[in-house]
Amino acid sequence: MVVTKSGSGNIISLGISNIRLPEQRSFAHNFDFWEAAAKDNILMTMPEKEKEGIDLKSMADATHEVAHGGQKAAKAVVVLEESDLPYEEDILKNQYSLRSWQRYIDHKKKSKAPLKQICQVYERALKIFERSYKLWFNYLRFRKRMIAHKCPTDVAFQHLSDAYERCLVYLHKMPRIWLEYCEIMMKRGLITETRRVFDRSLRALPVTQHMRIWPLYIDFLTSHDITETTIRCYRRYLKLNPLAREDFVEYLRKVDQLDEAAKQLANLVNEDRPVSEKGKTVHQLWSELAELISQNPTKVTSLNVDAILRQGIKRYSDQVGVLWCSLAEYYIRSAQFEKARDIYEEAMGSTKTVRDFTQIFDAYAKLEEREAAARVEQLDEENATEEDDLELEWLFARYEHLLERRPLLLNSVLLRQNPHNVHEWLNRVELYDGQPNKVIETYLEAVKTVSPKMQVGRLSSIWISFAKFYEKNKHVADARSIFEKAVEAPYVKVDELATVWCEYAEMEMRQKEFPRAVAVLKRAVAPPPRKTDYFDEGETVQTRVHKSLKVWSMYADLEECFGTVEKCRAVYDRVIDLRIATPQIVINYASFLEEHNYFEDGFKAYERGIALFKWPNVYDIWNLYLTKFIKRYGGNKLERARDLFEQCLDGCPPKFAKNIFLLYAQLEEKHGLARHAMSIYNRATKAVDKDDQYAMYNIYIKRAGEDFGLPHTRPIYEDAISSLPENKSRDMSMRYAAMERALGEIDRARAIYAHASEICDPRVYGIFWETWKEFELKHGNEDTVREMLRIKRSVQATYNTNINYMSAQMIAAGNPAMPGEGATGGDSMALLEARAQLVVEEKKASATGGNISFVRGASKTTKEATTENPDEIDIGDDDDEEGEGEGEEGDETEVSTRAVPSAVLGGLAPKDD
Repeated sequence: MVVTKSGSGNIISLGISNIRLPEQRSFAHNFDFWEAAAKDNILMTMPEKEKEGIDLKSMADATHEVAHGGQKAAKAVVVLEESDLPYEEDILKNQYSLRSWQRYIDHKKKSKAPLKQICQVYERALKIFERSYKLWFNYLRFRKRMIAHKCPTDVAFQHLSDAYERCLVYLHKMPRIWLEYCEIMMKRGLITETRRVFDRSLRALPVTQHMRIWPLYIDFLTSHDITETTIRCYRRYLKLNPLAREDFVEYLRKVDQLDEAAKQLANLVNEDRPVSEKGKTVHQLWSELAELISQNPTKVTSLNVDAILRQGIKRYSDQVGVLWCSLAEYYIRSAQFEKARDIYEEAMGSTKTVRDFTQIFDAYAKLEEREAAARVEQLDEENATEEDDLELEWLFARYEHLLERRPLLLNSVLLRQNPHNVHEWLNRVELYDGQPNKVIETYLEAVKTVSPKMQVGRLSSIWISFAKFYEKNKHVADARSIFEKAVEAPYVKVDELATVWCEYAEMEMRQKEFPRAVAVLKRAVAPPPRKTDYFDEGETVQTRVHKSLKVWSMYADLEECFGTVEKCRAVYDRVIDLRIATPQIVINYASFLEEHNYFEDGFKAYERGIALFKWPNVYDIWNLYLTKFIKRYGGNKLERARDLFEQCLDGCPPKFAKNIFLLYAQLEEKHGLARHAMSIYNRATKAVDKDDQYAMYNIYIKRAGEDFGLPHTRPIYEDAISSLPENKSRDMSMRYAAMERALGEIDRARAIYAHASEICDPRVYGIFWETWKEFELKHGNEDTVREMLRIKRSVQATYNTNINYMSAQMIAAGNPAMPGEGATGGDSMALLEARAQLVVEEKKASATGGNISFVRGASKTTKEATTENPDEIDIGDDDDEEGEGEGEEGDETEVSTRAVPSAVLGGLAPKDD
């Protein structure tokens, strides 16, 4: 019966609606019937009599009534408000219009009708639109909001689950409905029922939509302690999504299912993808697997740990040490200590890097140390027997033996790294010191292993060391046999074979077998059957060693010591003929001949050497040759000596010409003509290097003055001044002027000073102007002093045109540090500024007065009133820009009248002077 309430509260009857329920059946039984229908999506088979009396829509309405606490009744009363009448009329007219029902529901919500009435409208609409996803979705969400504040164990959640079950009878292909239903079940905390709901959803939905269910399913499983169920479900999930294997591994490690975790990690490694889903490389996964299986030998039983780790050792060469240690640790944790030792020994015998060897050796030593320490602690707690003491000693002995083997094991690692390393083979021999059999085995293995083309070091060093080992142990015959094999061994360079021959000869000399030593070297230098080029690497070194200078040098030394003069000369001649001699060989040959009084033959040897070499290599030969020739003959063969010198100087570089010219000039001075010597000195000043010109001019001037007198040096001075650079020309000019002054040639000296003043900046080379000033004060008069000061101002004005040039000149001259400069020189710009400031200060100081000063020009001259003597020079009023510095400020120097030297005036001098 449906009634409505008017505004006054009167009930108006609208009609009767009968709802029939199955007879003799409880509601709970009917709900079980609905649940079975929801599972199979069809109504189960029932007796025909019962089927005829079932009205599905009425049943849904009755179920809804029970969900809200109503009593089981055959009739349901729907209460309506007066504002609902238009909507009721609309749905009566448009019963199958979903929009009309939605407007009615929205009206109920806006009017804040009781929740029960809203649910009644939803239920009435669902009787008609039982497959409407939108209507069911809104209804279920509305029901969820109604009970959101209640405890999950409240019966309302059960009623909501019933509503979801009814919905899924029609909408079992909708994943969103299943997800919300599963969330409701997860909130209720019913594990088994929730799992069954998830399973039903997976069976109902197509496989393309399973990925929407599985993440929630996995979260539900991992949030409860149902390990076996979770593992089984994860395996199902991995068939659909293999990328979740890393999450599965993390879960397994969390629940201590390490055997299954190891298997899943092995599967991840075998996938051989560059990067896993979580960004881990295959190497990182390998490391995790190795750590897992090595540290949990009792929990990981399904995998062949040994095979897995050995595969990793072959695969990852940069982690060999870590993986070997992991494999050994697996056996240690399994209490298989002997097996662990075998693993360590195998690892140390196969690693190729020092880093891996260090890791393995340290782990091995730590194992032995721990075992010995544990045994000591055990014996301290118990009464130790003699057998226990022996066992303990054995443990310590094994530990010490391991430490003693470390250098040898490390050497083995380096040789595996590079078996052609000669230095490591020799180090290995030293490690076997005191074990002759091991030493011999090492030498034999080394000479078989080292390839000449790949060697690091020299293969000849091994052969020589091998032979010396036999020699040291008094087995000279065996040493000779080793050398005989060594000279036949293939080498890359001729020098190695030459070294072997020389060591062979030295061994014979140590045994006092001098003829044998000479015979050995004679065999070495014997020419091959056919002609070969020394630098032809296509030929063997045995066919080229006859041109080795090392072998010939030692052969010549032996012949000098133990052979005859003729044999020694033959050896040296052969060396020169082969054109392998060096200047030192030529000098040695000549010295040998001179020692035996074969002077002319010695000079011929020098000449043969000179023909072999060019400058500058021939310098030492020429120098010795000329010295020895002069010493031998002196002036007896002067023309021949002159020819030799001229021949030497022809093409001689300026760098080496100085000593040759001096030797030549010395010869002429002692045994020849002085004018020839002067001519040689003159040639030398032009031919020598620029750095030696100044010294050569000095020697030239000295020798000319000694031999011909000082006046003869004037053209030399003039030539030097014009030829030398400015810094040297300035010194030469001052020396020239001093000489003229000494000779009494005052005018010539003054002219020299005037000529040199052009290159003497007064601010840089003050000593020049001081010298000239002192000269004028002693030998000049007022006019000459005026002229000197005029020239000084003129030169200073010339140099003042460029302050930067002037500063650079001052720096180059190396003047003492100016005020403000640091002891270390300071900044270059600061230095220039300081010097410029000093110039300004000097100008200011000179303005106040000085010793001797003149005005710059007529335009700047200040005329003073002079009545007594108009020609008088007022020295105190002149500018002192030149910075003479001859006295303290304010001092004045008078130019007194002196007697002019008679040398200046000559015959015009007064007789009373």
